[in-house]
Amino acid sequence: MNMTQPHNPLHGLTLETIVTALAAHYGWVELGERIPLRCFTHGPSIQSSLKFLRKTPWAREKVEGLYLFMLREARRNNQPGKPTD
Repeated sequence: MNMTQPHNPLHGLTLETIVTALAAHYGWVELGERIPLRCFTHGPSIQSSLKFLRKTPWAREKVEGLYLFMLREARRNNQPGKPTD
């Protein structure tokens, strides 16, 4: 692990990895609802999303934020001792 960013969960991840994980977890429809971008709602694909996100920093920040939220939720749901419904 690179010690210059030891607490950055995005360090070392490509944008393609992030978009692929979000699309697999949420699906394109829900991803488009959570982040209303045309690249997610009109003929979505990994490649079209990457092309747009690489050119649009504010949109990339939203996608990275949702990815971090997804990681926090996954961690929260996997905590031992958590009561089940």
